[in-house]
Amino acid sequence: MTDVDDEHLIRPFAPLHGHGLRLSSWDAESDAQVQDWLRAALDPEFGRWNTPLTPIHDLDGARDAIRRRAEQAAQGTSVSYRITDESSGTTLGHLGVNLIDHVFRTARVGYWVLPEARGHGVATRALRLATPWALTDLGLHRLELGHALGHEASCRVAEHCGFRYEGTLRGAMFEAGRRDTFRDVHLHARLATDPEPEPDPDPAPAPA
Repeated sequence: MTDVDDEHLIRPFAPLHGHGLRLSSWDAESDAQVQDWLRAALDPEFGRWNTPLTPIHDLDGARDAIRRRAEQAAQGTSVSYRITDESSGTTLGHLGVNLIDHVFRTARVGYWVLPEARGHGVATRALRLATPWALTDLGLHRLELGHALGHEASCRVAEHCGFRYEGTLRGAMFEAGRRDTFRDVHLHARLATDPEPEPDPDPAPAPA
């Protein structure tokens, strides 16, 4: 991790709007938002593809996780967006720009979508909204996206958002729910110099 000077500290960032979504910061003092985070962490599909370094089992754990994200933003190493429906304000998921390196101008993007919001292009729309911001306002040159081998939905999100497939990283991620076994990762990336991807047809709106 590189040192971060005052120029690169991520101060309260303006929400992003577009594609029927609003991306804004999470609030650890909001019981409803903490409950949404906990539901995501306990979702079997989330657990199938992710093994958090700090497992979350209850509301206190979820609140702590949101607070850690805010601390990382203050340190300039991560940005966490709560994805909501632009009209209703309903939480749909999360998008993070993580492991920010302001020297090499790189970061790693990740996301999840709540079960009831899946199948409506939420992750694709959110990534299409956040990527130009990360590659311009945040000053990044390279944005990486890695997902467990076999996670076809995440692979499609990457492709639809212009993140080219670059190869397979062997044993680069924990197996689901394990700390002693590893699995391969598909690596995608997008550069600030890459062309904008072709627009996708408008997906069905996510449930409000």
